[in-house]
Amino acid sequence: MTRYNQPLMLALVSALLLGLSACSEGPAEDAGESIDEATTDIQNAVEDSCEQAKEQLNTEDQDC
Repeated sequence: MTRYNQPLMLALVSALLLGLSACSEGPAEDAGESIDEATTDIQNAVEDSCEQAKEQLNTEDQDC
């Protein structure tokens, strides 16, 4: 996934998450939990990519 697609995917997953946030039981709840996990995975991937880029540029502050 390219660096430009990651924020787009994060926005898409976040929008889907908001749409399913009112679900309480059953398959919709399972879908919401899957989206939560996917959102967390995407956020971690974006942060890792940022940290790798800063590391390659030899910046002092490598936290994102």
